[in-house]
Amino acid sequence: MVVGEKSLLLYITVDYHVLQVVGEKRLLLYSPVDSPHLYPHDGSLLNNTAQVDPEEPDYQTFPNFKKAIAWECHLKSGEMLYIPPKWWHHVRSLSTSFSVSFWWT
Repeated sequence: MVVGEKSLLLYITVDYHVLQVVGEKRLLLYSPVDSPHLYPHDGSLLNNTAQVDPEEPDYQTFPNFKKAIAWECHLKSGEMLYIPPKWWHHVRSLSTSFSVSFWWT
């Protein structure tokens, strides 16, 4: 990822590990309990992806997002983060970076 690049807010249904190889990333994590406040897309294709942008939320359209509690984590080179199944995560690259993700059931 290049500096400033970001991901959508989403979750994965299996155990998920992120190994930061180079650079630094910031992750925002949300518990599955907050799912209703994150406005997942309807339907089966994108139901693991939120409609709201956690960095620039539109509170007019997504008023309950204010109820969601974010856990912020900074990953640096050599660090690994475990994300449990169905925990929402949003990633922003704070520097030119590279990470490796591992997930399994």
